[in-house]
Amino acid sequence: MPPGPPPPPQRLLSTALAATLALGTPAALAQGSSSTPRPPTRMPAEAPRLPALGDAGTEDLGIGDERRLGEQIMREARRDPAILDDPVLLAYVQSLWQPLVQAARARGDIDANLERQFPWEIFLVRDRSVNAFALPGGYVGVHLGLIAITNNRDQLASVLAHELTHVTQRHIARSIGNARSTSLVSLAALLLGVLAASRSGNVDVANAAIMGGQGAALQGQLNFSREMEREADRIGYAVLGGAGFAAGGMSQMFERLQGNAAVADTGAFPYLRTHPLTLERISEARNRTLLAGPEAAPRGTLLHALMQARARVLMDRNPQALQRLAGGATVSAQPSDRIAALYGGALARALLGEATAAEEQATQALRQAQALPARDAEAERVLALLPAEARIGGGDGAGAWRALEAVPAPAGSAVTAASAGSAGSAAAVRQTRPQPADAARAGRVALA
Repeated sequence: MPPGPPPPPQRLLSTALAATLALGTPAALAQGSSSTPRPPTRMPAEAPRLPALGDAGTEDLGIGDERRLGEQIMREARRDPAILDDPVLLAYVQSLWQPLVQAARARGDIDANLERQFPWEIFLVRDRSVNAFALPGGYVGVHLGLIAITNNRDQLASVLAHELTHVTQRHIARSIGNARSTSLVSLAALLLGVLAASRSGNVDVANAAIMGGQGAALQGQLNFSREMEREADRIGYAVLGGAGFAAGGMSQMFERLQGNAAVADTGAFPYLRTHPLTLERISEARNRTLLAGPEAAPRGTLLHALMQARARVLMDRNPQALQRLAGGATVSAQPSDRIAALYGGALARALLGEATAAEEQATQALRQAQALPARDAEAERVLALLPAEARIGGGDGAGAWRALEAVPAPAGSAVTAASAGSAGSAAAVRQTRPQPADAARAGRVALA
């Protein structure tokens, strides 16, 4: 039987990063809650703090070496179209990531040297598979497929907390350090070779790089040990609660991953291959939640539902896939799900070039959001931005400016934090007649 067509470059990139690195940052496990951060969760009493396990056994890969290795890998990875630069979705993920980093600092997990040397950068990968991974030097990647299956922000944040802990506890350095004969040069050459093969679209080249003798040996050296996984669960749980998220999101995410993978074992859950979910890990996550005492259960929000819908649309821009989503239909009776379906449909129509239909659908979604008993200002702003996106895509520069001017920008918004400085430049450009290219650039900033 002839082999099927090779997977797209973005899938190979994800496979390369997750499988070869196997730094498979055990996606910490999800979390769900309201968009207003909770006060830090009361955690079970801990024993007196001991030195972090990451402090020992890392002589073979110093912090500076790990940072340089990560920078080398990211320079190559950023050239791949699978690395997604979507300002709206990235701003939302950043709004979860930054409180986790701050909580890790407050716990003492990030010392002055780590703080100075690592960038603590999170990035998105356009891939349907459910995965997240940590790279050397403080970089964490998140597949859109992972965002798409989470029901609330606490579930997603739990995965980020787990991955963050792999970085703060130097698990990557410790794994590499266990093989003293492995040089940084050979390691970087292998990783970059796999990334290059992924862009070629040749599955045989990629598989050869991953499964070859040297690749298989490094795979074994880089795999996280069971002890490291348990440590990432334990510390990640504390970081999750310390950042104000519902710590129960971790056990929720474990159960969701386990249930989905059991129903559809199609290879779409590479995270479970690099971070196997044992009964012990699931039980410990549940016990930690019980010992922490009563807390509000993780719950979904309209903003998270919109980000789920956005991830579903952006992870597969095939016209047939976009057409399936364009109708905005859903079987759910939940108002937030119905609004999110309309939003996803409007975004799909915008990507298909149907700017007028996209704007009408986005306006319908916004009106429904404004009619909710408990309104969500950030979610409404995301909905209000979509007509500008559609007009920019259609080349209507002046119309895009008018749409952007109508978008509210509340202070402290998770989705607008990166665009606080855009108002001045927008006001200056309004004094001249906007051109489509100018509007596209300005819209890109405003959406950031």
